[in-house]
Amino acid sequence: MPTPERRFPSATPLEALAVVAICFGWFIFVSLTAVAAGFPRGAGFSDSAFVEIIAMELVLGGAALSLLRARGYPVAQLLPTPSVRGGLIGIGLFVVALLVWGLVAGLFSGSDFARQPIADIMADTQVSTPWVVTLSIVNGLYEETFLVGYLLRGFRASGPALAIGISVLVRLLYHLYQGPIGALSVLVFGVVVSLFYWRTGRLWPIVVAHVLADLLAFG
Repeated sequence: MPTPERRFPSATPLEALAVVAICFGWFIFVSLTAVAAGFPRGAGFSDSAFVEIIAMELVLGGAALSLLRARGYPVAQLLPTPSVRGGLIGIGLFVVALLVWGLVAGLFSGSDFARQPIADIMADTQVSTPWVVTLSIVNGLYEETFLVGYLLRGFRASGPALAIGISVLVRLLYHLYQGPIGALSVLVFGVVVSLFYWRTGRLWPIVVAHVLADLLAFG
């Protein structure tokens, strides 16, 4: 059984739908649009794109937290609690996720990565280090707070299959723009960190692992 950091109220389906719509609705729409368009080239990231994403996540995250506060949710306890020990665990979790992805990727060794949409995106990406670091920190906090801290934790009473499944599904939907291999890597990461949370109830290590994954991808 999971050992949550604190006791949190369960999420209702309508409330969860509202939070997902606020936090990830636009990103899911953009991702599905890219899939429908056949993964068009020229979709790489830039400093201006990173600034836009950071601003959007801060605004949307604030809106979602305001909604939850209005409903009496313990918002002050929702965010992860940083700690050195948790950071070290997060580094280890990141390494484990990399190893698991290495095993899964080996099953697709015959795939031509150079022709994958995620490869095209990275080839068209030009971002400076300060914005990479800033985006990685903000994005790691944003995604894991709402995907794991709220969704997975909010549906834990329904069992691991539903709780983890909902969290991973939302994570996957807004990363489909990366193509099959990119989306699969996101799926693997999501499952690994979700299982970790279910067993430990620790959110901060997951945030650290996510930040490191973003830094690796754009570094």
